[in-house]
Amino acid sequence: MQQWISEQLILLGLPNQYLELGTSVAGIVLLLLLASASHYLVKHRLLVLVQKLVQRTKNTWDDLFVTHQVFTKISLLVPFFLIIALTPIFLPEESLKATILVAIARVAVIFQIARVLSALLDVVKAIYQAKAKTRYMPLNATIQLIKLAIYLVATILSVAVIIDRSPIFLLSGLGALTAVLLLIFQDTIKGLVASIQIAANKMVAPGDWVELPQYGANGDVLEIGLNTVKIQNFDRTVTTVPTYALISGSFKNWRDMFNSGGRRIKRAIYIDAASVRFYQAEEVKELTSISLLADYLAQKQTELAQNQQQLGSAATDKRNQRQLTNIGTFRAYITAYLQSHPKVHQQMTCMVRQLAPTATGIPLELYLFSSDQDWVNYEGIQADIFDHIYAIAPEFGLRIFQHPTGHDWQRFSN
Repeated sequence: MQQWISEQLILLGLPNQYLELGTSVAGIVLLLLLASASHYLVKHRLLVLVQKLVQRTKNTWDDLFVTHQVFTKISLLVPFFLIIALTPIFLPEESLKATILVAIARVAVIFQIARVLSALLDVVKAIYQAKAKTRYMPLNATIQLIKLAIYLVATILSVAVIIDRSPIFLLSGLGALTAVLLLIFQDTIKGLVASIQIAANKMVAPGDWVELPQYGANGDVLEIGLNTVKIQNFDRTVTTVPTYALISGSFKNWRDMFNSGGRRIKRAIYIDAASVRFYQAEEVKELTSISLLADYLAQKQTELAQNQQQLGSAATDKRNQRQLTNIGTFRAYITAYLQSHPKVHQQMTCMVRQLAPTATGIPLELYLFSSDQDWVNYEGIQADIFDHIYAIAPEFGLRIFQHPTGHDWQRFSN
C-alpha cells in the first residue's frame, strides 16, 4: 500500500525530496478516513439494527444496554482496532509516526474498554435497583470502587504502552508509593468502610428521611455513594454529606416512624391559672349533655357520693368535700375526644398530662400518635385537634393563656 501511495504521488508530480513525507501524510489521512468510515457504518447501520432488535424483545433488561450506551461505547472500539491493524500497511512499521499512532490507538482502546466495563456496571446497578428486595446492599459504593479500580488499571496499562514497558514493572514500584496512595485515597477508603458499616447495621438507605443539623440536611436520601451521600431537602435543594459523617457523628432517621404506622403529636396548651375553679352542681348537670363526658361524670359522681358518706357530718362544709374542677374535667374531655378520634392511632400511647405550672400558665400536654404519617395530612390532623380544643375550652370556664395584645391594651384604656 505504501508503494502504491508513492507511485500515485509521483504521478501527481510530487518532488522526490517530499515523497517520503507525502507518503506518510497520505497514509495517515487514508487510515483516518477508513477508521471514520468504519465508525460511521457501525454506529449508523449496525447499531440501528441492534437497537431495533432490542426493542422487539419482550425482556426489559436488554433495554438498559441501550439506555446506558453499552453498544455505542463498544462501537467506538472498531476504528481504534482498525488503526492498530492497518497502520503497518499504510506506514513504515519502524517509523516514529507509526509507533506514535499505534500507541495512541492502544491507549484509546484501553480507556474505551474501561468505559464499556463502567457502562456494564451501570446496567448491573439498574437491574439490582429494579429487582432488589432490600435497599441496604452498598452496591452504589461498591460499583464506584470497582470503577475506580478499572480506571486505575487502565491508567497503569496506558503508561506501560507509552513507555513500552511491562505493567508488572510499574506495579513493582507502587509498593514504595503506598503511603502516598493512602494519603491520596484516604477519603475513598474511609467512604468504603463507612458504606460497609452503614449497610451492615442498616443505618440508612435510599428513600429514608434523615436529619443532619450540622450539615443543614433535612430530607430524603437520594443516593449513598462511595464518598458522598446526596440528601434532597424539603425545599428541593440537595445537600451533599460525606459518607463517613454518617458513622463518625449522629443523625436522625425517621424510617422506623414510618414503619410503626403512627406519627407522634406532642404539643401543650397553656391554661390561665386564674380561670381554674370548682364546678357547681348546676354546672355538672349541664355537662352531662356532653356524650364524651357521660362515663367520666357518672364515675366521678359515684366517687364523690362515697367520699361524702365517709366524711359524715364534716361533709356539710364544701372545703372538706372532693369536688370536680373545670381543668380536670376538661382534661378528661380531651382524653375521651382523642380516644374517639378516627385519625388517632389507638394502639399507641394516647394521654393528656398536666405539667408543672409556668409563668405562662398551666400546661396541658397532648401526647398521641396520628394514624396517617403523610406530612400534609399529619399537620391537618394536628391542627384540627387543637382547633377543637381551643374552641371548646370556654365551655368549661377555662381561658387559654396568652400575653396581652395591642387590642387588649386598647380595650383596657377605654
